[in-house]
Amino acid sequence: MTTEVLDRESSTPLYVQLADILRAKIERGEWKPNHRIPSENDLNKMYGISRMTARQVLAQLVNEDLLFRVQGKGTFVAPRKIATRSPAYKGIREQLEQMGYQTETELLVNELVPAGAQVTRHLPGAERVHHLLRLRRVEGEPISLHESFVPEHLAPTLPEHDAASRQLCVILEEHFDLRMSKVTESLESVRASSQESRLLGVSRNAPLLLLQQSIRNPDGVPFEYSRIVFRGDRIRLEFEYDL
Repeated sequence: MTTEVLDRESSTPLYVQLADILRAKIERGEWKPNHRIPSENDLNKMYGISRMTARQVLAQLVNEDLLFRVQGKGTFVAPRKIATRSPAYKGIREQLEQMGYQTETELLVNELVPAGAQVTRHLPGAERVHHLLRLRRVEGEPISLHESFVPEHLAPTLPEHDAASRQLCVILEEHFDLRMSKVTESLESVRASSQESRLLGVSRNAPLLLLQQSIRNPDGVPFEYSRIVFRGDRIRLEFEYDL
């Protein structure tokens, strides 16, 4: 491991120089994800800076999600977040596979249920809906839960199709002529429920990203309501607009 020298004659503060050095070590892979990095005392000896400065830099990189701390064990390099766009642009699985990730989808629930109050707000007029719950893994690690509701009368034979190996949006368009035309989305931060904690392998109340979608066809008919929960420590959603 190389140790760069801080330029004490520079107008750039030492803590900024050190932060840049540590970021570079992470970016070029010298410090691997989940590996413990030098302690405050170690950084003090390596770079001739105070423990207070070392503590300030490590706290900054933790806030940037580049590092994370484990009580009693030290500071570690955080796994790199996967950047994806909303599935309104392209299916999440398709995006991940195009980036070279190996994905796996497990169908946990596929049932026909009465439409509850929350569902009917998004799917007015629906009496019974297909309820699907899918767990998505990337490189064997769970990263998201996809819960979808589709009115029975619009896709009566939906359970006959493989919603684990194929994307739901493709099934709905190819077999039921339900093509996505307008999508209303909301994004918020939530805390993991006990079920989400168990399925996603995170602690109870861990931060998650909740993306809710109401989807309509070209005639303005709502045909799907979805709740997608992403692990906040592994996924970053990106949005692009033409203004």
